[in-house]
Amino acid sequence: MTDAQTLEAPTENATIRTVRRWSPGACVWCGDTDSVEVFRNEPRCATCRKHEAVIDEARKFMGMYGLRPIGGTLQSDDEEEYEHRLAAREARRALNDIRLAQQPDPALVRKALRPRAAAITEGHTGSSAQTSTRPASATRSSSSSSSPKPAKSAAPVRTGAVDVEEIQTRALALLDQLSAIDAQLALVAEQNGLAARARRSDLEKQKATILRTLAALEKARLSASGS
Repeated sequence: MTDAQTLEAPTENATIRTVRRWSPGACVWCGDTDSVEVFRNEPRCATCRKHEAVIDEARKFMGMYGLRPIGGTLQSDDEEEYEHRLAAREARRALNDIRLAQQPDPALVRKALRPRAAAITEGHTGSSAQTSTRPASATRSSSSSSSPKPAKSAAPVRTGAVDVEEIQTRALALLDQLSAIDAQLALVAEQNGLAARARRSDLEKQKATILRTLAALEKARLSASGS
């Protein structure tokens, strides 16, 4: 006797995977068409540019403080360094997840970028031509309108008063910067780690420079006022 189950062939739904391919005007990395702009001479979408910016920021932070380059382990000297390393790893993982299975031919990408580059160049050429013609017409109109009017004598400039006011303005601006630096020093005073020490050293150098500049401005103010 034949079992009824043997008469039924097993049927399974075949999973059809859609392979994403690059098309002109799309992101060269993931094929997306959302807010595509030229990034590092390549068309990249908003998502890819955001992830690349996170990685660039982490690289900049490591280079600024002489730390180990990103990649590998997340071992860090402080929390800020760890956050940069973790964010860079997650951004790189996200980019790898959305990457096209087959990258487009660079020649096709460059060919697709030519119309956009031509449009940008044409726009710059047109704007420069307009700006170049404006001064000539403006000069002619100003010369014709100002020719019948008598020239006015320039008012005397009080050099001493202007110098003192400028010195005081610069001194006030430097005092504001000094207050901001003192506030930042107070924030990093209790922090440990290589990045925190480097930040304190940089702030102290900035503070010393501002103090020297303030001393020079005070000396110049006394000299200008005749005290």
